Amino acid sequence: MIPLLLAIACFAVGLFFQLVAAIGLYRFSDVYSRQHVVCITDTLGAPLMLIGAGIAYGSFLVALKLGLALVFLFVTSPLVSHLLARAAVCSEAATAGDRA
Repeated sequence: MIPLLLAIACFAVGLFFQLVAAIGLYRFSDVYSRQHVVCITDTLGAPLMLIGAGIAYGSFLVALKLGLALVFLFVTSPLVSHLLARAAVCSEAATAGDRA
């Protein structure tokens, strides 16, 4: 019973961060602000949901696979974020007020 409640709590908190990121993506107009909000999803939302899924399934093999996905997410997320920011700077699309 306690692992199920812990998994539900992880899913709920992860879902909250996913919703905050979705609202922020819509509200912010600057490229860098949008990128910051999306990184919240990579840092807090998705890992909490993966941890909740690992707890909910309870299998070691499933938890191991989800842990590998979590490591992959933590390794690739900063790299992709940096490349997107660099592309925005190089293309000069990072001006405030752009909704493109």
